[in-house]
Amino acid sequence: NRIFLMPHKKAIIIGAGPAGLTAAYELLHRTNIIPVILEKSNDIGGISKTVKYKGNRIDIGGHRFFSKSDRVMQWWLNIMNLEKNEETELILQFQNQQKKINVSSYQSNPNRDEDNVMLIRERVSRIYYLKKFFTYPVTLSWDTVNKLGLLKMFKIFFSYTASKIFPRKDEVTLEDFFINRFGKNLYQTFFKDYTEKVWGVPCNKIPAEWGAQRIKELSVTRAILHALKNIFPSKKKADLAQKNTSTSLIQKFLYPKYGPGQLWEEVARIIMEKGGQIHFNTDVTNIHTDDDEIVSIKATDNINNHTISFVGDYFFSTMPVKDFIAGIGKEVPAHVAEIASGLQYRDFITVGLLVKKLKLKKNEGLIKDNWIYIQEKDVKIGRLQIFNNWSPFMVADPGTVWLGLEYFCNKDDEFWKLNEDQLAQLAIEELIKIELINKVDVLDFTVIKMEKTYPAYFGTYGQFHQIQEYVDKFKNLFLIGRNGMHKYNNADHSMLTAMTAVDNIISGIDDKKNIWDINTEQEYQE
Repeated sequence: NRIFLMPHKKAIIIGAGPAGLTAAYELLHRTNIIPVILEKSNDIGGISKTVKYKGNRIDIGGHRFFSKSDRVMQWWLNIMNLEKNEETELILQFQNQQKKINVSSYQSNPNRDEDNVMLIRERVSRIYYLKKFFTYPVTLSWDTVNKLGLLKMFKIFFSYTASKIFPRKDEVTLEDFFINRFGKNLYQTFFKDYTEKVWGVPCNKIPAEWGAQRIKELSVTRAILHALKNIFPSKKKADLAQKNTSTSLIQKFLYPKYGPGQLWEEVARIIMEKGGQIHFNTDVTNIHTDDDEIVSIKATDNINNHTISFVGDYFFSTMPVKDFIAGIGKEVPAHVAEIASGLQYRDFITVGLLVKKLKLKKNEGLIKDNWIYIQEKDVKIGRLQIFNNWSPFMVADPGTVWLGLEYFCNKDDEFWKLNEDQLAQLAIEELIKIELINKVDVLDFTVIKMEKTYPAYFGTYGQFHQIQEYVDKFKNLFLIGRNGMHKYNNADHSMLTAMTAVDNIISGIDDKKNIWDINTEQEYQE
């Protein structure tokens, strides 16, 4: 890495999630700028944190450590060792090139704790529909035909064919996007209900851009080709980076031994060890500007209940754009303030449920899924995580099954307002209803609520470019990360926005276009 020397300056960073922590780490390793992180909660990692409960660990939303960016892959493995592996080398393929990785070089750092490791995990996700498991991505396999029936499969086939011959020319809504790629029948069978659970609005009311961000190059044709490859597998070594594979088809990924929060807690430790600061329970309330620069930030110390001002040379924000613009106050042009106030988000509830076992077919054992998409219409649950399969170290007692029931909602919903016992009982009853557990096997539960987990592509989002134009005029301000940019980024994209922002500071680049362009390529996500 290039070292950028300059007189000591200070960067104020709002948020200790992946983007904020990456920015601080990059500044400390590549410049003389001192990062000062302001974190509203008392946790590290944002939505990538790991929540601990009686020895069990919860990964909020599930985080597969995979990136098509070799820069990000290398960054992760610089923080944590790779688990011990019988292979002497692994082949990571990206941009049609292959790079051999010496396994021992990522396993033998003597300065790291032996628990500070990235596990190599297999990816398994399925759809649960009609109380049956279907492969994800959906393939026209014999198993699918058998479960749906020949008549349904013929309808799906002809519907898909029609969508290829007569596609919807104006791809305006998410419904248009899905139908053009999967056909109307397959869309209604496997995508419509789940997506509407996630967002709480009909697919024909959501802009097609959401599909471009989250589904991207996956199609029925590619899924079929992938199935054929599985029938006739390559003899090549494990390919972790799999640059030419749709993210929805990835077969292996990296995962910290104790969940994603373990990595970010280690990054935070390094930041503080090298002179960076992290202020917890510090809620940013006001942003002060002077012409084309941010000059200071005012925040409330929620523990001691007093106000602190932070003056800096550079400012990075990962807080929701809606709140950031409101923090600037009356200086914001009226039309920009109105657009920002109309931005919408989807909130998230995870019910951690400890059970003796799942209700499965005789002798099936614990299924291997990392998570399961619940497509059943008569329950609110959207996804079911099985934390045992992310890492066996996420579960205190390996003889039990540690589940995460995921619900998408808005904080003004009646559902959000339910107390912990009410939410847990509803969740338990839903898993019983769809025949995945028996009530007698429930051992314990906990509930986690996360606000503004998913920035939405409806509301006033269609005018977001006006917000972008306004904030970009501040030369020393960098909006990064998922909520900071109101963009549905994965963790690696959030990291890349932070890295690119630091690149720009080092290179003296004022234009923020290269930051906003991250995660606009049409070849990513799941």
